[in-house]
Amino acid sequence: MSDWSPASYARHAGLRLRPALDLLAQVDEIPAGPVVDLGCGNGGVGPALAARFPGRIEGVDASPAMLNEAKATGCYRALSCADIAGWQPEIAPALIFSNAALHWLGEHETLLPRLLGLLAPGGVLAVQMPRNHGQPSHRLLREIALAMFPGRFGTAPPEAPVGTPAEYWRLLAPRAAVSVWETDYLQHLGPAAQGHPVRGFTESAAMRPWLAPLSPDEATAFTAAYDAALAAAYPLLPTGGALFPFRRLFLVARI
Repeated sequence: MSDWSPASYARHAGLRLRPALDLLAQVDEIPAGPVVDLGCGNGGVGPALAARFPGRIEGVDASPAMLNEAKATGCYRALSCADIAGWQPEIAPALIFSNAALHWLGEHETLLPRLLGLLAPGGVLAVQMPRNHGQPSHRLLREIALAMFPGRFGTAPPEAPVGTPAEYWRLLAPRAAVSVWETDYLQHLGPAAQGHPVRGFTESAAMRPWLAPLSPDEATAFTAAYDAALAAAYPLLPTGGALFPFRRLFLVARI
């Protein structure tokens, strides 16, 4: 896929930041050591992390464009371009904080225990992942793409990249003191300049793997079909906006 678009991702910055702040509010005291913003993206949560843990924040992301935006915040003492699936810190972190990143990776049954193992004694792993993949916003992407372009998506994203809260509790409870919960956010989206408001939210992230193998003409046809399906699933409000329920999973684990 092409690199991320910081401008597109930042279009709903407030809605994307709120879950990160809710996660951070559940992180208690941590030991000495670095605080790693894993999958830091454009640094949206950098100011909040830096206010809580000044001078300790390091960012890791695989997108050079996003890292440039994160650097501009001035909140990070170091930024690294790396695949977070295989990332290894030089110094054991006191906190690994990952907001809306790990759902892009598979094999959580090995990934999350590995991240726990990287922490300093008494360290904390704090993770937020979208869990909206069964809802029309994400389900329609799969259904329309596979119907319009059969055989094109041999490496399509899995239908449920994030498990249930109970699955994560069972995975981590033998290794750490863990709390897992879900929150449903009722997001009010304003009118979109083009297309359905929900598409305006998903096109910066969830749509990317589905658009990647398509030609420009195919992408236009796919987007039009998705907009039409969204209009039925998320009826427009009189203002032209829409209500967009969005579920997110949270976990905080201390070793």
